Order: sequence, then C-alpha cells, then structure tokens
Amino acid sequence: MSLATPEKNLQQGTLIGVGVGPGDPELLTLKALRLIKAASCISYLANDKGQSQAKNIAIEALQQVTIEQQHIVIKMPMSTDRRLANQTYDFGAKEIQKVLATGKDVVFLCEGDPLFFGSFAYILERLQNTVDCLVIPGISSVHAAAATLVQPLTIQKESFAVVSGRHTDDQLVHALRHHDTVVVMKAGRERERIVKLLHETERFQEGRYLEYIGRSNQKVVNDLNELETGAGSYFSLFVICRDDRNFTE
Repeated sequence: MSLATPEKNLQQGTLIGVGVGPGDPELLTLKALRLIKAASCISYLANDKGQSQAKNIAIEALQQVTIEQQHIVIKMPMSTDRRLANQTYDFGAKEIQKVLATGKDVVFLCEGDPLFFGSFAYILERLQNTVDCLVIPGISSVHAAAATLVQPLTIQKESFAVVSGRHTDDQLVHALRHHDTVVVMKAGRERERIVKLLHETERFQEGRYLEYIGRSNQKVVNDLNELETGAGSYFSLFVICRDDRNFTE
C-alpha cells in the first residue's frame, strides 16, 4: 500500500533550485540572475569555514552582495561518510522549510545544473512532496568541458556515456569499451585508477583531463602523459572521445 502524498500548504513559499554553472559567472542564465537578485532568501552548501563556490559565482555574476537577503548556510563536512552527509541535508531541508513556512521563496544555489550530479537533488528529495518546487537549469561541467576543449561530445551515430569515478572498475571498463564518448565525473580521488583503466581499454591517448572549469585556476591536460600522479581536485573530470571520428557518415 502506497503512502498518501502530504498536502502542500498553499501559503508556503516556493523552493527554487538555481544552477549557477561550473564557475564562469557569465555562464549564468538571465532567468537565474533574475531569480537570485529577487530572492528574499538564498541557501547554499558551504565548507566548514562557511565558504561556498556556488555563492561566490552568484555574487560575481551580480557584481554585488545583496545584504538584505537572508542566507541559509548549510555546512557540508569534508567526509565520505554518507550518514554525516544525510544529517547535513536533513538539517538544511529543515532550515529551508522554516523559511518557506513564512511564505517566502527560497533560492538554493547549485553549481552546474541542479539535477545533474547536483546537491540540490538531496534537498529536493526531502521537500518536494510538501512544497512547490521550481528548477532553473544551469550549464553542466560536461558541456563547459566540451566548449573549453572545442570538441564535440557526440556526432552522427556516436554513443555517449557519463559515469562517475566512484563506479567500479568493471563499470568504467564497460563504458569505455562500449561507448564512443565517455565523460568520467568526480575523477579527482580516483584519478590514478581511471588512468590505469584508460590504458587497459586502449583509450589513454584519447583522454583529456580538466579541473576547475571556467574558474581562474582552470587546468586542462590534453596529453595525459603530462598528468602528475596522485589524486586530483574534486572539481575534475576526464573527457574521452574517439580519434577516428566520421563527420561525413
């Protein structure tokens, strides 16, 4: 027997997930800028020091700090412990719910796109059955990477897969062997393992590596032979495209 969906309070505000893109403030959409500027309350994830890349992107895009806005800072622990992460999202959702209950809308700033590996998804999961939700898409790091490399992700009959560095060896190998283009997200901690698998599948020469796309410290490695050993940044990915592409098929 399924549980009934809780009724939404019509007096509540709307939860608005806004994608701010991968880093370049000029990549925000006009709609995102308008809603951020008009918001009476904004929320975002931050590190233990209260620093938030999503907030910084938005501030730079607006070229001002709107001091009248209420801020909900959700501090995310630097840990892989899923239990701690769930506690953080539980706390954030409750704080956002309190503001929504007063009739105010809350804008949640999310790097990249809110529904593509986005932190907003975890807040949405906790609130979407009880409040009205709106999502403003943002440019993902995948598309920003392709633009940075000036390299089409797919053409004609090519297949395309997006996987995570958290996937198993078998999952990554399957993607590399069965798809023409593969993007490996969240590659930093698994960088050496991913490089090993690129060699194993004979796709090492086709790989490109990027960090902090669209930011002042952006890094692009077109020749993986020049990639240093060890782990990389959390904000990193590999783009692997076929060298023998057929543009006339």
